[in-house]
Amino acid sequence: MVSLFAFWYKNMIQTSEEIRTSDATAGAEGIVREVKRRRTFAIISHPDAGKTTLTEKLLLFGGAIQMAGTVKARKSGRHATSDWLEIEKQRGISVASSVMQFTFDDCVINLLDTPGHQDFSEDTYRVLTAVDAAVMVVDAAKGVEEQTIKLLEVCRLRNTPIITFINKMDREVREPLEVLDEIESVLKIKCAPVTWPIGMGKRFQGVYHLLNDQVLRFVPGEAKAGQDVETLQGGEIDQLAKQCPSEMQTMRDETELVMGAGASFDLDEFLRGQQSPVFFGSGVNNFGVREILRALVDWAPPPLPRATDVRLVLPTEPAFTGFVFKIQANMDPNHRDRIAFMRVCSGRYSSGMKVKHRRTGKDMKLANAVTFMANERTRMDEAYAGDIIGVHNHGQLQIGDVLTEGEALTFKGIPYFAPELFSRARLRDPMKAKQLQKGLRQLGEEGAVQVFEPLIDTSNPLIGAVGQLQFEVVEHRLKAEYGVDAVFERAGIQTARWVTCTDASHLAEFVKANQSRLAKDVDGNYAYLADSGVNLRLAQERWPKVQFFATREHGQQLS
Repeated sequence: MVSLFAFWYKNMIQTSEEIRTSDATAGAEGIVREVKRRRTFAIISHPDAGKTTLTEKLLLFGGAIQMAGTVKARKSGRHATSDWLEIEKQRGISVASSVMQFTFDDCVINLLDTPGHQDFSEDTYRVLTAVDAAVMVVDAAKGVEEQTIKLLEVCRLRNTPIITFINKMDREVREPLEVLDEIESVLKIKCAPVTWPIGMGKRFQGVYHLLNDQVLRFVPGEAKAGQDVETLQGGEIDQLAKQCPSEMQTMRDETELVMGAGASFDLDEFLRGQQSPVFFGSGVNNFGVREILRALVDWAPPPLPRATDVRLVLPTEPAFTGFVFKIQANMDPNHRDRIAFMRVCSGRYSSGMKVKHRRTGKDMKLANAVTFMANERTRMDEAYAGDIIGVHNHGQLQIGDVLTEGEALTFKGIPYFAPELFSRARLRDPMKAKQLQKGLRQLGEEGAVQVFEPLIDTSNPLIGAVGQLQFEVVEHRLKAEYGVDAVFERAGIQTARWVTCTDASHLAEFVKANQSRLAKDVDGNYAYLADSGVNLRLAQERWPKVQFFATREHGQQLS
């Protein structure tokens, strides 16, 4: 896969020349040109590392917004653009992935902001299947944290190129060499500093750009997006060394040590996901944001080939393909709508086009697709590989669904994870039962939680989640979006496993003997609900022909 990617990236121009000789010359040329302009990436980090703030500033410097919101400034009515759910505005945390598209330097940027909190890791994992690169934000004071480790492991599964931004240098933080060493030793990825800090906290003077041999001066306060950062070269750097001798000498000693260890930037290693270019800055002060945007445009890969159950799909192919990686209910509270977020993998989307829904085999008309700025949307008339489009969904689309212009294929790698916590919703008003069922079904479809229907008591669904905060978010959304006041009570279940068996009669026997412990998920697959690890092991021993799965891919029918 790695060698194929290197071949693909290096030979993009040659590929376009070959396509130009095909029958559909004009259309193919247009697709190749548009694909090369796309950059699709996610921002990942542990909570409170400054991820959402950096998202805001990238939008600001990209010209997508005029004024960045502040997560802390809730009294003034300002909040992060990407945090659009009411509960996000109240708590100042991201609980749902957001998609934002803007243009910078003739590149179309698709930016996906992900929840940092571990309770929403499943949503983040799905988003990472839809991107071609990632920006990892590290708190310079705290270094590598637990959620960052988990997210980078997911990126490593697909060799996703990673750009590292070490944030909060305007504070008293750890020594940069120490943070760099921790990233390399814990995350097992080589670091190649592109900028290096000059001091920290109140003594923070800016950064030295190793590739350009320049000093970028830091000025406290939020610089405006159109305002140029003061750049020093040659004798001006020597003058700064006289003003700040200690900080400049430390910077020179450290960069000499780093470069002597062979940590120079290598584009090929970056594209293979083996090396990460490192930038230092202060997101809240807009310092270092331009350099991240520049790196994404210059170094991040355009849309990559995608693996399916049949073959690799190249982004420059003329036939349209795409997959749904997220569904969001009630983005517009006035219309109670549902939007399916789709990653375009090849070809060109055009309004009104007809596609084949792979799971059902039915034809669909794609009309009025939208592009996003968090929950704000604009109608999109065309889209290309790498773009994230929103498709109005009336219940026919699920996470993992594939839409194509005819070819039967399924994109790989969009998993369900077995929940670790289970609850049942108890209504305060029994007359709201229908609204509860509708709300849970729609929130289950979008992946906010997993909803299981027990075989014995179909009227009392089970809600499964990875973390407790998911239940709190669903409780809040049920009340705000569906008018349902409910509380969640623990169900006494420790874990779930999806089950299947190649012997249909044996599976039927298993189902009959275990009805009280079985439920069906949103796709109608059987799941075994165990109240303890001992119970699960006993079931596996008693039914050796039955397979128990801790994960399954979306759209994969197990039973």
